[in-house]
Amino acid sequence: MSFVTGAVARAAIVLVLFNVASKLTALVREMVIARQFGTTAVMDAYLVAFSLPSVLFYLFTGALATVVVPIYSEYAAAGREREAWGLFGTFFHVLLLLLAVATALGLLLAPWLVKLLAPDFPGDTLSLAASLTRWMFPFLIFSGLSALFSGLLNARNIFAITALNGPLSNLAVIIAVLVLSSQWGIYGMALGVLAGGAAGMVVQLPALRRAGFSFRPGVALNHPDLKRIFKLVLPITLGFSISETYILIDRYLASGLAEGSISALNYANRLIQMPLGLFVTAVGTAVFPALTRRAAGKDLRGLGEGVLRSLRLVVLVCVPSAVVFLMLREPLVTLFFKRGVFDDRATYMTAAALFFYSFGLIGQAGEFILTRGFFSLQDTRTPMILSAVAVLVNLGFSLALIGSLQHGGLALANSIAALVNMILLTFFLNRRLGGMWTPEMWRFILYVILASLAMGGAVEAMTRWIGLPALSGTFALAGQVALVAAAGLAVYLAALTVLRIEETRQLWDFIKHYLSHKRPGGMKD
Repeated sequence: MSFVTGAVARAAIVLVLFNVASKLTALVREMVIARQFGTTAVMDAYLVAFSLPSVLFYLFTGALATVVVPIYSEYAAAGREREAWGLFGTFFHVLLLLLAVATALGLLLAPWLVKLLAPDFPGDTLSLAASLTRWMFPFLIFSGLSALFSGLLNARNIFAITALNGPLSNLAVIIAVLVLSSQWGIYGMALGVLAGGAAGMVVQLPALRRAGFSFRPGVALNHPDLKRIFKLVLPITLGFSISETYILIDRYLASGLAEGSISALNYANRLIQMPLGLFVTAVGTAVFPALTRRAAGKDLRGLGEGVLRSLRLVVLVCVPSAVVFLMLREPLVTLFFKRGVFDDRATYMTAAALFFYSFGLIGQAGEFILTRGFFSLQDTRTPMILSAVAVLVNLGFSLALIGSLQHGGLALANSIAALVNMILLTFFLNRRLGGMWTPEMWRFILYVILASLAMGGAVEAMTRWIGLPALSGTFALAGQVALVAAAGLAVYLAALTVLRIEETRQLWDFIKHYLSHKRPGGMKD
């Protein structure tokens, strides 16, 4: 556990705290949106309109953060930080031009893009989606530049300010829905998204300037490392675009299902993203600079240890989280979303999607960690190929299951594809690094499953005893859900302690060190 108890652990704590704020505000945002728009055709149109800008946003976020960190680290290790800033000063201008061109094309081609994404929308919904697409596309400029700034700051081990992006964006949308939607309807929310994207970009500028970044071009366009950035960004972007095809497939197929199917998938996915955003993203983001330094130093053993330890941590958190989602799906959807126009039908549809998404939670978590192992080796090709395989798996199962399970079949297809991708990533990374599938790792997985089953039994017993949901009202239901979840968590932790899982003891040791303001022992990063 030494790999994650030094600077990496402290960075992870900072990110977890800010991610808590981000995810809590995101949850409030979704609650406000659900109350105002529910699972309606208007909400379906908005989600389709936001599909391309948001997918492109994730591409830039993933690709830029992944490429910027190792290249900047190489320059810093050689004492050439000033040259690095000049390199990325030029890259900033090139990126800005590309984002502006992409935005212009999006504004021009909006009606055709929407028709391509949601061909089975009724006429009014299709027209609304096209209009909203034109509103949403400028978000791409703000989010793309914000991703570059975040990558540069993270490369300097500056995490806190970059983590403000999420809360600022969420607050902007919340305010817009509460203040503007009564007069502007769904367009008020679109304006809030744009304002939030701009705020997330601007808030990073002071820290970026203090770190040494200059907006002046510092190298020529034919600089070899500028070419190397694009050489690395392109396959990562393709890889992320392949993985983001899940969303496009879902919305394409769901456009021909019952009204609100796209919205139900979205709300359920937002709940699934809670543990991923609160914990998995924090661990993966915090550990990535350390992984790149291991790779740059040819320390493959240390790299493998870091990936394995991070993977064990996310397994420890995500398996029981999946159990909670599976068993408390309807009470959770009721608690968070059932108010305003979000009615019984919307609750049922969202709970069904959440049930099937739960099976793939560990797959999504594993993907995030394992791809960081490949990227630290500057191997972007393997994850891209495996993502393509996973998309084909997703498409095949989506077509096979949509007839019988409707939108639930799309969620289950996503889960199957995520698990397949995680297994393939593990297999090929193990061939590069070795030592990942040891008897100890298999024993760890078995113990986590056993502890999670014990937790599931406790949750089921408490649910039957309380008669959940027996009470109405947000606070009463929240108390019931919290009580059931707390009982399950207590059983889970007790089972982990009895089974003597290493991370349990180390986690408690770290918490005690942290609370007593003592520096935890272990590797300095």
